[in-house]
Amino acid sequence: MAMTESTATSGHPFVRLLNYASAYKRRVGLASLYSTLGKIFDIMPPVLIGMAVDIVVERQDSLLGRMGVTDLSQQLLILGALTLIIWILESLFEYIQRVYWRNLAQSMQHDLRVEAYDHVQHLEMAYFEDQSTGGLMAVLNDDINQLERFLDVGASDIVQILTTVVFIGGIFIFIAPSVAWMAAVPIPLIIWASMRFQKLLGPRYSSVREQVGMISHQLSNSLSGIATIKSFTAEDFEAKRLRGESKEYVDRNSRAIILSSAFTPMIRMIIVSGFIAITIAGGQLVFDGALEIGAYSVLIFMTQRLLWPLTKLGETFDLYQRAMASTIRILDLLGIESTIVDGHVHLPRENVRGQLWLDNVDFRYGNGQEVINGLTLDIPAGDTVAIVGATGAGKSTVIKLLLRYYDVSSGRITLDGYDLRHLQQKDIRNAIGLVSQDVFLFHGTVRENLTYGSEAASERQIVEAAMIAEAHEFICDLPQGYDTVVGERGQKLSGGQRQRLSIARAVLKDPPILILDEATSSVDNETEAAIQRSLDRIAVGRTTIVIAHRLSTVRNADMIHVLQNGQLLESGHHDELVLLGGLYAALWRVQTGERALAESALGDLRQ
Repeated sequence: MAMTESTATSGHPFVRLLNYASAYKRRVGLASLYSTLGKIFDIMPPVLIGMAVDIVVERQDSLLGRMGVTDLSQQLLILGALTLIIWILESLFEYIQRVYWRNLAQSMQHDLRVEAYDHVQHLEMAYFEDQSTGGLMAVLNDDINQLERFLDVGASDIVQILTTVVFIGGIFIFIAPSVAWMAAVPIPLIIWASMRFQKLLGPRYSSVREQVGMISHQLSNSLSGIATIKSFTAEDFEAKRLRGESKEYVDRNSRAIILSSAFTPMIRMIIVSGFIAITIAGGQLVFDGALEIGAYSVLIFMTQRLLWPLTKLGETFDLYQRAMASTIRILDLLGIESTIVDGHVHLPRENVRGQLWLDNVDFRYGNGQEVINGLTLDIPAGDTVAIVGATGAGKSTVIKLLLRYYDVSSGRITLDGYDLRHLQQKDIRNAIGLVSQDVFLFHGTVRENLTYGSEAASERQIVEAAMIAEAHEFICDLPQGYDTVVGERGQKLSGGQRQRLSIARAVLKDPPILILDEATSSVDNETEAAIQRSLDRIAVGRTTIVIAHRLSTVRNADMIHVLQNGQLLESGHHDELVLLGGLYAALWRVQTGERALAESALGDLRQ
């Protein structure tokens, strides 16, 4: 569904929701019509009771008698037939309206959740660094469920209450216009009280929704870090933290419940005034001969039918306020615009040569910290280029800029001569295969993880990719082979096994550019050797960028660039850089065991 910026960011939440749901106008209209008809037929039984009293008391002078049906048995048969027809129609429309509203609620819930999730996926990485996963989960799941509950029940109740007021009000004016106003007196008071409660309840339910996000954040953090919790025996500490957040939720909800629970008793006291007025005034009209007994019976029952449903306003407004608090959070999320604007140039992967150029690039994060300063790098197509440096030198930031997770602050980065800002983001990322130190595997089978992003791959291609990554053998040793479930984040596999699956996944993607971000930093020497053999094979014929702490993995690169504090310090081949005696040479000595010389050299460089 399309949504304008004003819909997402301004106006009353209910108006914003109506604007958002414009695609559902026809379905909302039909559901409202069925609710209206159902309520009209639901209101008719008091009229039938009045007709029955009229027949028994007035006999041939009853309403049906005046219409020409003088036989009393025929009058009762007609009344019985009308009763059957009205009850059938009331039941039919009650069923239809429930089905329509509930299906509408499910459809809107589905579309809203999918659209919100898709929107979040396309926001820049900087947004996720400022948000908690649990908070986003609360919006995408719990808040949307709150809205669904309101559409499921509350929306139909509002339509039926309005129908009740209008239809019964018309009957009152028709039967006894002189006392009709008495039944209507409580209605303005009820509306005023409802609006007053709405203003008081709104902030309280907004506070409740915020706390739901905090609990989701706490649970998500704890479950993701369960191994760390266990290793530090911090179970009691985490339980205490959750107990505190949950207690805060209970307290905030209690403050809302105390207020919302007072609504229905107050409305009942207002309603009874109208009921008493109609009972006394209508009875007096009967005594004076100005009102028939049957009509009086209709007034009494209709007054109850008119005013008593208004007690449901408490529950309805409770659902409404919860839904509006959630609506604000959902539509505010949808109103967030990415600061990274997608380019318009389409560059198919098969046309990518893989030449990259960083031209005097500066970059700083949102906090103003400068990470890259005046960096110029040439990465020729088909070459293997290494980027090394101490922790915090800016190596990983370069990778994020190449993938356009962020835009440069100044300067430019080009791919085959095209500024990345002019290219479609999906084309940039389709052209790049990333093998990261922090391998993320989804909860699913080995096969599902290997084919992620390459779902059309054949079984032969899957096995070939696994063999190139030297993963086929260990996969076959797993209980169900390629159909073995790896667990959340691949927790059933070792670090080296996860890394090899990540490499096989990149091989299956077959990108023209391959980025290896510390791909062997957390594995043992034997696994490193196996991974290095795999990387040497898949690097052939494609541009390869290697980020590494272990310099032994980059010594054969076509070019090595050394970064320090976001600037290019040294460039050259391995042997040239060792002979140069700079930072690279000092790091090389540390890793090869020449610690005394290395520490002296590093000290000189820092000075």
